[in-house]
Amino acid sequence: MAGHIQDRWFKDVKQPDGSVRRVRTDRHGTGLRYRARYIGPDGGEKSKSFPDRQKRLAEQWLARIEADMLRGQYIDPSDGKATFKEFATSWLASQVVDPSTAVSMELRFRLHVFPHLGARSMNSFRPGHIREWVRALKDSGMAASYQRTIFANVSAAFGAAVDDGLIARHPCRATSVRAPKLDPRKVRPWTRERVLAVQAGLPRQYAAVVDVGAGCGLRQGEIFGLSLDDVDFEEGVIHVVRQVKLIGARMVFAPPKGGKLRDVPLPDTVSRALATHITHRPPAEVALPWKTPDGPMEKALLLFYSRERKALNRNYINGFLWKPALVSAGVIPERVPGRTFERSREHGMHALRHYYASVLLDAGENIKALAEYLGHSDPGFTLRTYTHLMPNSHDRTRRAIDSAFERPDSANEGTD
Repeated sequence: MAGHIQDRWFKDVKQPDGSVRRVRTDRHGTGLRYRARYIGPDGGEKSKSFPDRQKRLAEQWLARIEADMLRGQYIDPSDGKATFKEFATSWLASQVVDPSTAVSMELRFRLHVFPHLGARSMNSFRPGHIREWVRALKDSGMAASYQRTIFANVSAAFGAAVDDGLIARHPCRATSVRAPKLDPRKVRPWTRERVLAVQAGLPRQYAAVVDVGAGCGLRQGEIFGLSLDDVDFEEGVIHVVRQVKLIGARMVFAPPKGGKLRDVPLPDTVSRALATHITHRPPAEVALPWKTPDGPMEKALLLFYSRERKALNRNYINGFLWKPALVSAGVIPERVPGRTFERSREHGMHALRHYYASVLLDAGENIKALAEYLGHSDPGFTLRTYTHLMPNSHDRTRRAIDSAFERPDSANEGTD
């Protein structure tokens, strides 16, 4: 057995005649009696104390330590004493991610994780603690997709703790733990009439954002970051090279999502809409930091900007322009005085991208091309999202087979 067990209540005292006698120590009857001790791989002494009448448990604990050492699975018990909040805070600081992603992750942990799991020590976690927390997420009423994102972040933190040797088992990967399930709802694209109705509800200087979103499939931040130099009217192409992002309360210019620069076809209708927009509201030169709030300043001749000739803030646009336009189009009800607008995540500006995808698929465009235009890095994601919008192939299949098997003289069958 690795180490030994010290009895703090008794000690062996050698007698004058050479015999050994067990006598009580000054600690007899107080505190934990047995102290299991061993030397760890780092050369330092480790120990754990047990109450009276639990020497057998102390022996079993030492036996497990010895077995873990032999298997190469030893974890210093003191390493897991840090709380989840202490470990996760350090882990978050070590992540090499986009600044806006870092801000979002910190917010998720602070609001939805630390209040439930933060005070518990790392080595005390059991699958049941994770199950209780997942249930609390579900009961909170937040979107299932957001619940899954939070769960994935927490799971990644525990994975790092396993890799670092702080804990032996990953509590989020136990068979009894289930990640939050996504809502089975399918994307339901807007009709052309709804797109035009929402556009009519926007101020004139912002109406063309609908043309770009529904006609070219750009994301909201990409529309806000669209520069005159990015629009090639002669070749009929939009070069998607930047977006306006919010990092905390600060706006920055940044590459498109995933760093995926792309060229998107510019339809004639959108080209004319942009030309009219530029005539009535010439582009404005706007400067923002690049990627991070303390990054180098970059300038762009933005097509869409605020009254103060600054980049558009998504929070302002969504709350004060987009939702009133949804109300005017009958998409959501009027706001009750003293309250905020009804939640309408599925009717955000992203709905314009869904409309764009539905139009292209209905016209027979292939998934790979659509994924490229939308800026998706994985065409499989595009297929999973929009496969139910693809035209039904039954009629095409029947016509193809009938054409292949039709005999040349079939038209004359049954005639004299």
